[in-house]
Amino acid sequence: MSEQKRGFLGRLFGGREAPPRPETPETGAPLPETGAGAEAAPEAVPEAFPEVRPDGLPDAAADEPAADAAVEEPVEPLAEAPVEALAEEPAEDPETQPEPEAGSEPAPRRSWLSRLTAGLSRSSASLTGGISSLFTKRKLDAATLEELEDLLIQADLGVETAMAITERIAEGRFNKQISPDEVRRILAEEVTKVLAPVARPLVVETGHKPHVVLVVGVNGTGKTTTIGKLAAKLTAEGRKVMLAAGDTFRAAAVEQLKIWGARTGAPVIARDTGADAAGLVFDAMQAARAAGSDVLLIDTAGRLQNRAELMAELEKVVRVIRKHDPSAPHSVLLTLDATTGQNAMNQVEIFGRTAGVTGLVMTKLDGTARGGILVAIAAKHALPVHFIGVGEGIDDLEPFTAEEFASAIAGKETES
Repeated sequence: MSEQKRGFLGRLFGGREAPPRPETPETGAPLPETGAGAEAAPEAVPEAFPEVRPDGLPDAAADEPAADAAVEEPVEPLAEAPVEALAEEPAEDPETQPEPEAGSEPAPRRSWLSRLTAGLSRSSASLTGGISSLFTKRKLDAATLEELEDLLIQADLGVETAMAITERIAEGRFNKQISPDEVRRILAEEVTKVLAPVARPLVVETGHKPHVVLVVGVNGTGKTTTIGKLAAKLTAEGRKVMLAAGDTFRAAAVEQLKIWGARTGAPVIARDTGADAAGLVFDAMQAARAAGSDVLLIDTAGRLQNRAELMAELEKVVRVIRKHDPSAPHSVLLTLDATTGQNAMNQVEIFGRTAGVTGLVMTKLDGTARGGILVAIAAKHALPVHFIGVGEGIDDLEPFTAEEFASAIAGKETES
């Protein structure tokens, strides 16, 4: 227990202090993939990138061959690789929904808040269930506050936010009953206070042509899908968008981005699997400028934040972008998988140092999410949160709203 917390409880309960609790350890790095093509044990991890292993996050480092030990400069453009713009819809689109049967009516689409609440059901169910058991027919005392703080920390809200909530609840209510509904209301209000300053839209600066958006993150966080959804939104706003398939390690990622390009009408710069990513980005910057694109969205290979050689390659990509435009990339978006919990905090720190992250996108709020970690990240790093995603559909990426997210976390329905 921190000195600050002990001081608060001592003042509140006349010097009585709750016994210290063990610190919650952070989880480790993602588990390795199995099956064909999986790598053997990874190389030794430098101390600068400590291994962190989240719960349930697949390690797709097997898809990424080890980068060369030495990064050569400058980067030359790839030869004999014309700009690839797709004119026709691919035959198979993995996200195309089947046609309804004749005479049947399509199921009504749930509201955004309803889908968000469902996506955060794991976090909210744990919190609301625990709150109900703690505060039903029970007066507020030291033990209750201790249990509540434990519950909030276990939901990944962070120690600072957990302390702020328990202090707020304790004000003038000691030895009195407080209803679970009132606790949830206070919880939603305090979470909103933390998230409101970081809920900012992605701004495309018209002074830069193109406005370069680099999307980074570990494998499996939804980078490529996020790029496709962003392309759809920007195109709908009347902007001219170009996509760069910078994940040259995975053929599936390139094909997926081509599908999104066809759906949104955005040309795609792509190369063969295994091509140099920095060289591709060099060509994409030239092509976007020549075409007069308003926005260039650059995909990158998913990489573990504890693989130093792969992070060095990302730094090389950033240097190549800056050779074309010293002010670029103008936006660096880090995608975070909402199911990873505490490991997302480490990703923010390390990708921030490597690529200069300017904003966050939280994905996969699909009912298994541990979305409370976004509150802890906001409290510590204050990075803008631009979007959250609750599914794979083209409309399942929405601007981040603090009040809606807080209500969903607290299990409060503000919309039918």
